[in-house]
Amino acid sequence: MDRATRIARAAGDLVGTPFRLQGRDPSIGLDCIGLVLASLAAAEIPLALPADYRPQRRAFTLPHQALAAAGLIAMRGPRRAGDVLLLETGPAQVHAAVAVDRHRIVHAHAGLRRVVESPLPYHWRVLACWRAASDPQGETSGQR
Repeated sequence: MDRATRIARAAGDLVGTPFRLQGRDPSIGLDCIGLVLASLAAAEIPLALPADYRPQRRAFTLPHQALAAAGLIAMRGPRRAGDVLLLETGPAQVHAAVAVDRHRIVHAHAGLRRVVESPLPYHWRVLACWRAASDPQGETSGQR
């Protein structure tokens, strides 16, 4: 199974996990960054971020050095399963999610108080997208 599939499957396995602000442990609860970290960890792709990390609202970014060190590369174009997304959900509001396919995401939904899989809302703008780079065994990242 390629890295992207492992990330998407790991995110899907977290559906139903309770929402918890600053949550980084699936047994207790996850926020959006916790969901990304747990999905990557389950796919054996460790991402080193401070425990209290939150996307920076003014910069609209995740730490590029940490993403690169984890083997994730910035992408443009159509989303694919396993892509890590940074989304603008409203004015100066950012949110992280994992793509299940081109139109669906897994994310920590604060209002529903749990991790859910849902269509990507049309009014959420994709600010950035990262994809797992090729595996040493020759798996491709699908860059276009």
